[in-house]
Amino acid sequence: MLSSATNRRRFITLAAPALGAVLLAGCKVIPKGPVDTPPPPEQGPSSSLPTDSARHRVALLVPLAGPNGAVGQSIANAATMALLDTNAQNLRITTYDTSAGVASVTAQAVADGNKLILGPLLSDDIPAVAATARAARIPVISFSNDEGAAGRDVFIMGSVPSASIARTVEFAKGRGVNRFAALVPSGEYGERASAALFASVRAAGGAVAATESYDRSNTSVVSAARRLKTKGGYDAVLIADGGRFAVQAAGQLKTASAATPRLLGTDLWSGETVVATTPALRGAWFASVSDGRFRQFSASYKTRFGAAPYRIATLGYDAVLLTLRIARDWRTGSPFPMTRLTDSGGFIGLDGAFRFRPSGVVERALEVREVQAAGVVPVSPAPARFGE
Repeated sequence: MLSSATNRRRFITLAAPALGAVLLAGCKVIPKGPVDTPPPPEQGPSSSLPTDSARHRVALLVPLAGPNGAVGQSIANAATMALLDTNAQNLRITTYDTSAGVASVTAQAVADGNKLILGPLLSDDIPAVAATARAARIPVISFSNDEGAAGRDVFIMGSVPSASIARTVEFAKGRGVNRFAALVPSGEYGERASAALFASVRAAGGAVAATESYDRSNTSVVSAARRLKTKGGYDAVLIADGGRFAVQAAGQLKTASAATPRLLGTDLWSGETVVATTPALRGAWFASVSDGRFRQFSASYKTRFGAAPYRIATLGYDAVLLTLRIARDWRTGSPFPMTRLTDSGGFIGLDGAFRFRPSGVVERALEVREVQAAGVVPVSPAPARFGE
């Protein structure tokens, strides 16, 4: 059953099993687009939610129009897939279009009786969503990766750069890297990446020998890489940016045949073709969620929707799986049991094991990958569950 309303409210209600088969996302940049654009949302007559006492009401807040509309639709499609694949009969997930005005659609989601909010996509929208949801005592699970937006009732589900950096540093230290350096972009992301590096290196018993920052332009990153190379005194360099800037910096830091310094990246490198095809990045390490289940998901998504999903779409699927897991002990019509979100055992999704810390920030089981001549390959698998 797909429907939408005009003007300030547009939503799509996904009520299973009635349906048939049908760089930095936390800031302002949406990573990893598909080969093809997902189809636009179906349009229908204005409608209100039907009375339903047998299903939990959950709101999905994503943009369905504008520059991030295709990404939001991909997440909504993935949520549909999760309902269909699990044959869920106790959830009613209603998608509200945040491009119609995030404050107004959040108020509508609350008025419609939803007890949990999945979304929004962008961290800039979190304050408006959280203010309304908090007053109604409704928790928010955002698809953002902005750690600074997390709180006691706002949970950040997007992969956070600090976790990727920590995993990579731990792996590198275990293989003889003791002195680290870093190239970080100016701005909030770079500051957080730098803080994560210092904390991770300190915890691993290593040392940070040097850092250089740059504006996000080709000339600036090249100059910063040259300055860092002149300083020397390190075994490895973290390039805390996406593939384009990593390639620019790598050529200045080492030759393709040199073993040192070891170059390190973040999960922004995942899926970047240029990383795998750049000789100067051979031997580089970075940590990310495993793509093992994503390949099967992507094939199923294409069959259903006729286009490739965005990589971030798995968050929509996994958010539904998480909700279903908790719904086993959630009485219909009662408040969402928020304390279950910080269960130490965590949850399992397409992107592997994950759980929320008390801070509201997600913790994920990550694998470490190495850039080799034949491509990017895992060299340290992600744990199947926490505690392993």
